[in-house]
Amino acid sequence: MAKYNQNLCAFILVVVFFSWVLLLHSAETEYVSAVGDPGMRRDGLRVAIESWNQCNEVGQEVPSLGSPRAADCFDIYNTTTAPVFGNSYGLVHKVTEEDNRLGVGDVFLGVQPDALFDVDLYAAGKELYLGSKCQVEDTPNPWQFWMIMLKSGNMDTFNSPCPKNGYKVRSFGPDSRFPCFGKGCMNQPTINHDYTNSEGPNSITLKGRFYGSWDLDADLSKGLVGNISYHSVTWEKEIGKGSWVFHHVLRTSTKYPWLMLYLRSDATHGLSGGYHYPGRGMSKIIPESPNFKVRFTLNVIKGGGQKSQFYLMDMGSCWKNDGRPCDGDVTSDVTRYSEMIINPETKRYCNSDDIRHCPPYHTYPNGTRVYRNDTARFPYAAYHMHCSPGNGEQIELPYAMCDQFSNPQPQEILQILPHPVWGDYGYPTKFGEGWVGDPRTWELDVGRLSQSLYFYQDPGTPPARRQWTSIDLGTEIYKDPDQVAEWTVTDFDIHVPKQRRH
Repeated sequence: MAKYNQNLCAFILVVVFFSWVLLLHSAETEYVSAVGDPGMRRDGLRVAIESWNQCNEVGQEVPSLGSPRAADCFDIYNTTTAPVFGNSYGLVHKVTEEDNRLGVGDVFLGVQPDALFDVDLYAAGKELYLGSKCQVEDTPNPWQFWMIMLKSGNMDTFNSPCPKNGYKVRSFGPDSRFPCFGKGCMNQPTINHDYTNSEGPNSITLKGRFYGSWDLDADLSKGLVGNISYHSVTWEKEIGKGSWVFHHVLRTSTKYPWLMLYLRSDATHGLSGGYHYPGRGMSKIIPESPNFKVRFTLNVIKGGGQKSQFYLMDMGSCWKNDGRPCDGDVTSDVTRYSEMIINPETKRYCNSDDIRHCPPYHTYPNGTRVYRNDTARFPYAAYHMHCSPGNGEQIELPYAMCDQFSNPQPQEILQILPHPVWGDYGYPTKFGEGWVGDPRTWELDVGRLSQSLYFYQDPGTPPARRQWTSIDLGTEIYKDPDQVAEWTVTDFDIHVPKQRRH
């Protein structure tokens, strides 16, 4: 009898142990969406647009168009339930044309006195205001909108140079690194808006658009004729079915050869990647390395030329060199970016003959660390380039310094390329995968990959929490006029472990 009881106890212990293991495994692998609109499937869309100059500021508004922030947010309702006539749908827009045209000096609810006549602070405040009109209550946090981001790389070094590593500087032109045709070259683009409307039989197709040009004298009613810049994002969906399709077009011109267009999921409160003002967005949970994945479908229709740095995945965060989170001090905060470029024509700067453009080491999925001077084992072809922050005090030699002007604070950038070392994370392993003619649905283990990447920290400081307040994709056409990039994005989602919700 005693032996029977011992065997029974042992059996129970084994069952309890394996049940605990199964529960633990289940808890580790069960994911929830970190975004307010999982997979872009919500009929009542929330989308906004913002535009930055090279300094990630506004600088100057386009006359009569207001501050370069706008939103298209609506709820949808069925206007009839009579099946014999079919369905008919109506839209209730949350943001008016008057809201979108608000410009410096115009009062809106919540505008701060010091922002009313400051174009940069005004734009930041306007984004918060538009967010309040679009906001959807949710668990664990409310959310506001997908964000379309525009940026021009022009900089007028004679009249309006950007701060250098967060410090204001005097005019210092000329500088061949930054295109500029003369005074006024840092202008914002026009942003025209076709409000989302229902179309087609029974009004079941929803469609809207933002579009415009940095060439302020361009007549877009004639189409893309002549040497003009252009941006356009169109969104379309059938009610009750599938994902929104976001269709992007970006064109550079002689006057504006360095342009960017991204679709972002930003933090719903606080700072987001590359922006030193509180913003609004779609990520109701901030994804943190190493535990998150990103899923989306990408169809690249036109690549944008040899210098189109098309980012399959671009993530932005911010932490100080001692590992502390950023607090808005632009002299000590550091924006951190990591991007995978999938354009097969991309030139590679990291190589064994010039290791200053390589990160100091590469970490393999099994934890093995290989230093860049190990020419037999370091995967040089996996990296486009790495550049160090301008305020790093103990950076390992040799190194390349990041552009000190194109962010409001110092920045660190690590750009990777398709290569077998990234295959374990679901990323492309060779050029051509996911490029023109090869549309794909990607599920990327961005959290685990981003945890393995090198980012500078002062020696002896505790590791920073890598919380990514901006997750996006799109292209940066770098100083190459008369190029066109075109692509669609659907099904975008960010997945985080369920237990991180609390």
